[in-house]
Amino acid sequence: MTSMDHGYGSANLIRNKGIGNRQDDPLPRLLAQLLDRAGQPATVERATSRPWASALFEGRRHVIRLRLSGADFPERGTAFMHGLADAEWVLPGHFVADISVDDGDADMDSVWLELSALTIEDW
Repeated sequence: MTSMDHGYGSANLIRNKGIGNRQDDPLPRLLAQLLDRAGQPATVERATSRPWASALFEGRRHVIRLRLSGADFPERGTAFMHGLADAEWVLPGHFVADISVDDGDADMDSVWLELSALTIEDW
């Protein structure tokens, strides 16, 4: 019987990062920045976040329903949407790859906007 020692001990093996080392969900910080952009009064009616991955990237897909109210809600809604895709977001460990308004409607007192965003882990 023949054996070979290639000099590879267990200390030389490359280990994958544990799942516990992944970045936190950036949704709370994104919501705070969206509310700042919307002005007051504004309310997050619903916000969901789920993991997302492609062959090269990991991140999270977010769906947010935002309601703007107050006397000036039409102007604030227009200002909120203007330049949204080009806005700078501060999310440590992540960046916003895509954000858009998917749906919206207005009544006499408010406007609601349904947003979707994709955040990617910044390695």
